[in-house]
Amino acid sequence: MTSDTEKRIMAMLHSQTNGLNKGDPISPPIVTTAKYLLPGEPDTPYVYGRDINPTVVATENALNAIEDAKTIAFPTGMAAITAGIMATCKPGDRIVVPSDGYFVTRALLDEALTGLGLTVDLLKTTDFETADLSAYNVVWLETPSNPGLDLCDIAAVAAKLKGTETKLVVDNTTLTPLLQRPLDLGADMVVASDTKAMAGHSDVLFGHIATRDDALFAKAVRWRKLCGSVAGPWEAFLVHRGLMTLELRLERMCSNARTLYHRLAAQIGASKLQLIKYPNIGFVMGLTFENSQIADHFIEDCPAIFASTSFGGIHTSAERRARWGDDVPGGYVRLSVGCEPQDALVEAIEATLKSL
Repeated sequence: MTSDTEKRIMAMLHSQTNGLNKGDPISPPIVTTAKYLLPGEPDTPYVYGRDINPTVVATENALNAIEDAKTIAFPTGMAAITAGIMATCKPGDRIVVPSDGYFVTRALLDEALTGLGLTVDLLKTTDFETADLSAYNVVWLETPSNPGLDLCDIAAVAAKLKGTETKLVVDNTTLTPLLQRPLDLGADMVVASDTKAMAGHSDVLFGHIATRDDALFAKAVRWRKLCGSVAGPWEAFLVHRGLMTLELRLERMCSNARTLYHRLAAQIGASKLQLIKYPNIGFVMGLTFENSQIADHFIEDCPAIFASTSFGGIHTSAERRARWGDDVPGGYVRLSVGCEPQDALVEAIEATLKSL
């Protein structure tokens, strides 16, 4: 029997091809325009480039299918996060965010938005399930947390907030809607950086919001129009192309990560590797080495690892996160496992580990 996930993937893959006429292109055309023909009354959806673009709409349609919700695209993940905050918060509101989550979200709130009347509190990801959240207008989760990969039960938090006016927003960048379904678990809104696994080729910046709440969706759309945070058509085309192989890439990345985890776990205590953190799903894992120097050598010496920030690309990449000020050990490495041939990838990483 066809699973719900398979149905959503099918709908995403055919979101552009359904309804085509004879001779129409299978890929969404890249429409580069600021203006549309608009005589008389503005009674067409296509009015101005800051409002809407056909290539962006094609990508949003694909995202609608995979999220099973209304989506709105943005030029970066942080633009989506900003819109998510602006759609759910108003002056005087109180929001709680993970103290161990993506640091730019905290920086945005602390450096810019607290001055506009928001009260921001921090809470460890693992404490959200047991904490009293009744004082908050918005609860912001990120699970697994980035970069520490701690987990929180989204459904449990949603159950605590049920029947209240509090909005639950989940940053689902790390797992994507194929590996975790926050809206199905009770979240009001999802934000994500599609720069990572969704686009998957490390060649484009993009983000999106997904929600089944019409009022929240309208607020996000209005915010995008007023602030001008509109995604470009070329970027939308690249994300659409990446989405077409999302399932295949994730299958390889997750398989590689599971195998690598079990192989490396057997070497703890017999190498400079002290700890592995892997949430048993996804393609990102945390490796803790004895110190920062050994961690740097591991990253720089391994021919199968691309030393860079960010994650979710087809290439295996890694970075020592303490260099950005994250509250992790100095020897902590966030490893994003890619699409390389499994045996060659695992053997290269094992050989580097043994050489340290």
